Amino acid sequence: WVMRMAKETQTFTILARTPPYGSNRSSLLLDIALTSSIFEHNTNYVFMGDGVFQLLKGQDADQIKSKTLGKALKALSLYGIDNIFIQESSLEERSIAQEDLILEAKILNQNELKALIKGSDSVISL
Repeated sequence: WVMRMAKETQTFTILARTPPYGSNRSSLLLDIALTSSIFEHNTNYVFMGDGVFQLLKGQDADQIKSKTLGKALKALSLYGIDNIFIQESSLEERSIAQEDLILEAKILNQNELKALIKGSDSVISL
């Protein structure tokens, strides 16, 4: 007789709040997201506040001798991270249009964002 345990899939929500350069927070969050996907967790990646700048087209970090974060973010779908969201008010406050972004993402209003966070097992923000 063998007792099998059901595999529970955890839902992680990553809150990217910082600009792409000036600190390592954006890169660390990306590493956390990619690691969570390797362990087959459901991963939501939410860009909010100055984190929306991570998604702007035309990034080139060569001048600051850094890796261009936007290029790395394009790999999210390769890791099975397709739940990408942007806080609506963050785009509006920064006058950024969705066509200015490198990734397609679902725009969330404040209530939708609260519901997403509430439905998550773990929320990570740096």
